[in-house]
Amino acid sequence: MKILKFLALLLAIGVGAYLLLVLLGWVSALLWYVFWIGLIAIGAGVSYKLFLSGSSEDTPKLEEKKPTAISEMENAERTLEEFKQKYLPNEEK
Repeated sequence: MKILKFLALLLAIGVGAYLLLVLLGWVSALLWYVFWIGLIAIGAGVSYKLFLSGSSEDTPKLEEKKPTAISEMENAERTLEEFKQKYLPNEEK
């Protein structure tokens, strides 16, 4: 009778370990799929945001094509001369 109980205990431990490994496999597979689905979702979200941000008029541009009036350039020659005297070497021969 003791041997029968011992074999039943070994069988229960074996089946329990097998079920634990099956459960661990399912959990790891689900986590793996959640990881890849999340990665694809993040990539799709970032791509969508970048796609929409290209046509927005509210975002500042690198260079605006705004004409400059001549009246705004009244000190341009004097500033250019000061810049030449300060930063460019004299070309005396």
